[in-house]
Amino acid sequence: MHSDKIQISNLTLVNSPSWNIHPVYSSNIIVQGITILAPVKSPNTDGINPDSCTNMRIEDNYIVSGDDCVAVKSGWDEYGIKYGMPTSHLIIRRLTCISPYSAAIALGSEMSGGIQDVRAEDITAINTESGVRIKTGVGRGGFVKDVYVKGMTLHTMKWVFWMTGNYGSHADTHWDPNALPEIKGINYRDVVAENVSMAARLEGISGDPFTGICMSNLTISMAKKAKKYPWTCTDVYGITSGVQPPPCQLLPDQGPEKTEMCTFPTDSLAIDNIEMQRCSYRLNY
Repeated sequence: MHSDKIQISNLTLVNSPSWNIHPVYSSNIIVQGITILAPVKSPNTDGINPDSCTNMRIEDNYIVSGDDCVAVKSGWDEYGIKYGMPTSHLIIRRLTCISPYSAAIALGSEMSGGIQDVRAEDITAINTESGVRIKTGVGRGGFVKDVYVKGMTLHTMKWVFWMTGNYGSHADTHWDPNALPEIKGINYRDVVAENVSMAARLEGISGDPFTGICMSNLTISMAKKAKKYPWTCTDVYGITSGVQPPPCQLLPDQGPEKTEMCTFPTDSLAIDNIEMQRCSYRLNY
C-alpha cells in the first residue's frame, strides 16, 4: 500500500486463501512471469488485483484460479468515491488464464474511484467463464472508460463478453442510490473464441446506459448446446464490424470494411519504459 516502484517476478504462488497479489494506492508496478495456482472451486482466490493504482504492467503470467485471473478495482461505493483514486494506465499482456467460474479480466465490481486507460492484448483463456467482464451497479458511482482489448484466444467459455449494471452487493447501508457509474469507451477487437455457450451478455442500467461500445473482427464459434440467442443486450449502445454470430440491434454492424475501427492506442505508457531489475541474494553459512 502507498508504494512506488514495485517489481514482482518469477514466483509461483500456490493455494492462497484469498487474493494473491493486491497492490493498493501504488504506482509504477511490474508483475511479470508469475504462476498462480488455486483450486478452481476456491472462492475469492483472484490472481492479480490492481486497486487504485497507476502505471502498472502485468505481463507473461499464468493463472489458474477459482475467481477472476486479473481483477481491476478502485474502491467500494461511498468510500471509493470519497477517496477518488482511479486505477489508470494499466497494461495487461500475454496472460494465460483458467477460471471456470470467473473471468480472465474483470473490471469492478469495486470501481467507485474510477478505472481508465486499460490496455489488454495477447490474452489466452481456457475453460473460463468469461473473457472480459465489467461489474458495476447503482450506488457504485465512479467510471470505467477507455478500455482497449485486442488479440484474445478463448476456448470453452460461458460468455465471451459480460457487462452487468446489476451487481448489487454493497459495503454497508450508506451507499448513495443516486451514485450512478459511467461506463463508456469499451473497445474489443481481434478475438477468436470456440465452444462458447453465449457470445455476450450486456446489461446496462436503465436511465444510465453503457455507451461507446465497439467490437470488431470477432469470430465466435458456438458450442453444440449453446443458448438459443447468442446475444442479450439491454441499455447498451455501440457499434460492431465483422462480428460473428451477428450482434444485437443495439450494436449495429457498420460493414466488413470497418473491421479496424475499434481503436487500440499506439502511444507508449511510462511504465513500458521501465526495465525489470534483476535482483539476487547470497546465503551466508
